[in-house]
Parts: sequence; C-alpha cells; structure tokens
Amino acid sequence: MTPSQIDKRVEFALLLLLALLWGSSYFFIKLGLVTIPPVTLIACRVSVAAILLCAIVIWRGERLPTDPKILVQLMLQAFLNSFGAWTIVAWGQQYVESSLATVLNSTSPLFVFLITFFFTRHESTSGRRLLGACIGIGGVILIVGTDALSGLGQQVGAQLGILFAAFMYGCAAIYGKRFGHLSPTVTAATAMVLASAVMIPFSLLVDEPWTINPSATSLMAAIALGVMCTGVALMLYFRLLRTLGSMGVASQGYLRTAVGVMLGVFVLGESISPLIGVGIAAAVTGVILINVPARKPAAKAQE
Repeated sequence: MTPSQIDKRVEFALLLLLALLWGSSYFFIKLGLVTIPPVTLIACRVSVAAILLCAIVIWRGERLPTDPKILVQLMLQAFLNSFGAWTIVAWGQQYVESSLATVLNSTSPLFVFLITFFFTRHESTSGRRLLGACIGIGGVILIVGTDALSGLGQQVGAQLGILFAAFMYGCAAIYGKRFGHLSPTVTAATAMVLASAVMIPFSLLVDEPWTINPSATSLMAAIALGVMCTGVALMLYFRLLRTLGSMGVASQGYLRTAVGVMLGVFVLGESISPLIGVGIAAAVTGVILINVPARKPAAKAQE
C-alpha cells in the first residue's frame, strides 16, 4: 500500500467523522431549543467554539491574523458556513418538515459542482463527479423517504431559504480554499471569533437572554454544539478543504443522513428497511464518485 493510499483512507475517515459531528448537531439543537431561543443558541454555539479554538491556537503558539483584508474575508466565510446559514435554516425549519429540509440541505455538492463548472474552474468537474452528486442526492431522498418530496411547492419561501442555505454552504466550500496559507485551527478560530462578535450583540437585541432560564440539558447541548459540532468540526472542515477539495468536503452532506440512520440502529436499536439500505448505499456511492480520482492512463511502453 502506497503512502498516498494510506493518506486517502485517513482523509475519508476524517470526512466520516465530520459527517458524524455535523449530523449529530441536529440532535443537540433540538435539545437546546427546548429552553434556549434560536439566535441565542447560535450565539452560544459560536462563542463556545471560539473559546475552545483560541485556547488551542495559544497552546500551539500560533496567532490569529490581524490583516483587515483577511479578517473581512474570514467574516464572509463565517457568514456563509456558520452563523448566516444556520440562522436561515433555523427559520426555514419552523415551516418545513425536517425530512424535506434534509433533502434540500443536502444539495450543496451539486451547487459546488455548478459554481465550479460555470465560474471558478478551481478543481475537476468531470461527469463522474456530477453523477456522484446526483446519486448522493437520490440516496438522501431514499433514506428520508420519497414522500418527503410531497411538501415541495408548499411554504415556498421557507423551502427556498433552506435551499439558499445549501447554496451558501457550497459557496463556503469554494471560498474557504483561499485560506490555505493559514492553519485549519487559526482559520476556524478567527471565523468563530468574528461570528461571536456578530451573534452575541444580535442575541442581546433579539432574545434578551438575561430573561431566559435555560435547563441544564439545554446548556449541556449548547456546550456540545460548540465544542464538538463546531470547534472540532471546523478544524476538520478546513483541513479537508485542502486534502479533498471543495466538492469532497461538501459531500459529507450525504453521509450526514446515512450516519443519522446508522446511529439510530446501533444506539436506539432501530431497524433499516430495504429502501433505506439502498439509499445509504447510494449516498456512499455518491461520495466515492466525488472523491476518488480518476485513474490516469497507463504510460505507453517504449518501443
């Protein structure tokens, strides 16, 4: 086995871990929202992540960037990939069934492909990768149930909002490539510090959090969101942008749904129907088609 093969397996394992972390965030969000309003929960999430990531930056002897141009770019990155998209999804899910929201939110790899093909051209846009993006979406639909699409056309504004959030995730996966000169930890820490600077005042204005009496369960969920589903996840995210590229890191959106189902099987003892099994296989196939590079043609033997 060559070193490149070992590295690729490690990156796929990290991609699966990222899907697990972001897939479990829905569970913690549900617990947190019981006694904490959405804006305040997001403010807690990014603030906890910022504290954790800054501590790691200090421990490693690194520094956050101070260049105003880079800070503006990282603010845009944070808006696209975290607090902006999260706020839109939280609003949209008040009116859209979670199953349909899952399908709409899984379209980011397709957006990455289209943006890359028509505009940026920063990485491969082969037919194989497009096929992978389409198969992955099909797998998500099968996992959540084809009847999830029955709600299309209802609450159009909220559905378009969630779809736009998926578009934002796709833009973030492309835009985030420009921070390759920074370490993943520094990039994630700076983005979360900037997100906190926006979300804390916003939560004070909108939710008046001093009037909230959060339960211990909601507080623990907010901490888990900040530490694991945001801090650790973003370090993985910015690393994988370097190693797997924009479409590769976006493809974890397909795995999130499959991971959620598998957690239900192993943790809650739930069963999988044959259709869901096909959906999981399709989701994994889509991820493989997106991430496995095409074989290079063998060199012609010298005559």
